[in-house]
Amino acid sequence: MTSLSLQRLEKKLGGAPILRGIDLDVASGELVVLVGPSGCGKSTLLRTVAGLELPDAGTIRIGDRDVTLLPPRDRDVGMVFQSYALYPHLTVRENLAFGLTLRRTEAATVKARVEEVSSMLGLEKLLDRYPRDMSGGQRQRVAMGRAIARRPSLFLFDEPLSNLDAALRAEVRVEIKRLHARLAATMLYVTHDQVEAMTLADRLVVLRAGVVEQVGAPLDIYAEPASRFVAGFLGSPAMNFLAVRRERDRLLAPGVSLAIPSTLETPKELVLGVRPHDVRPTSEASALSFEVDVVEAMGFEAFAYGQIKDATHASPGTFIARLDEDALRTARHGARLALAVDRAHLFDAATEKAIGRLGFDGERQPSIEATP
Repeated sequence: MTSLSLQRLEKKLGGAPILRGIDLDVASGELVVLVGPSGCGKSTLLRTVAGLELPDAGTIRIGDRDVTLLPPRDRDVGMVFQSYALYPHLTVRENLAFGLTLRRTEAATVKARVEEVSSMLGLEKLLDRYPRDMSGGQRQRVAMGRAIARRPSLFLFDEPLSNLDAALRAEVRVEIKRLHARLAATMLYVTHDQVEAMTLADRLVVLRAGVVEQVGAPLDIYAEPASRFVAGFLGSPAMNFLAVRRERDRLLAPGVSLAIPSTLETPKELVLGVRPHDVRPTSEASALSFEVDVVEAMGFEAFAYGQIKDATHASPGTFIARLDEDALRTARHGARLALAVDRAHLFDAATEKAIGRLGFDGERQPSIEATP
């Protein structure tokens, strides 16, 4: 097993900065997922680690070796691409063996590795097929198997599931998680899909415009986002954001009046972040008044999209609330629901940095966990 260390990594493409001083350490045997919107630099970062791009500044260390300027063949990495990158004129057996054969590995070793990998990935019955005769999920397994057969120091995955349908994505995602546990391998994985990121990662790295926005365990980042960007990017449906102003010990906006601890120091202008899962229909007098526009029922849970309103105004933008079974029976376009907020996040309106997390007890008394 091998660690990976990136220090002050910078990269420009066409004169435009793509990576802006990336620092990242991946421990030996760790699966780290790079996640972020399109154009944030995650694939460029992966290609730079692989040696397919050279950085303009900074260093890359794999284990105890400085590989910053080495060609890809000398870095001992295995890369799995979005497009599978299989050789169409070779069988599965030949594709799995290709990297080993290129390195003039002994025939007996090649045969043993191909058998080992095909058994590991359930490819035994496909060894004599060509890529054109297989499904997308099977091709991706072959692509992973080709990388595994080489036994590289570091595995790199560049959005390997994006060409698969939803069912196959879930299936191959589980396969990757199982492989990581079995191989105890060091893996760096790129995706824009937050479900992949949350379910696969030992640690998440959230990128924004070539900068690391936050690093941590998936559930920690979900529960304590460092910024409004991170809070809005992770979570499905997305977090609700309401512009609020502070008046003494209350947060106010059209249709919103929430108590806040008087000891908490905040700017006057704030953004209140509320996840759809952290509100619930209620009969409490202090509830938010919510007007339903659209209901989205998905079998195991349901969400209503609408607006928070008072007598004369509506808070701007759509608000999303998770519905319980009773509320789902009555929620229709134009219906009014009373919603209680159980947890919320506070962000500075100017800097978008997190200030803290509010929790409300059964009597709607707030508590605060300040962001370090």
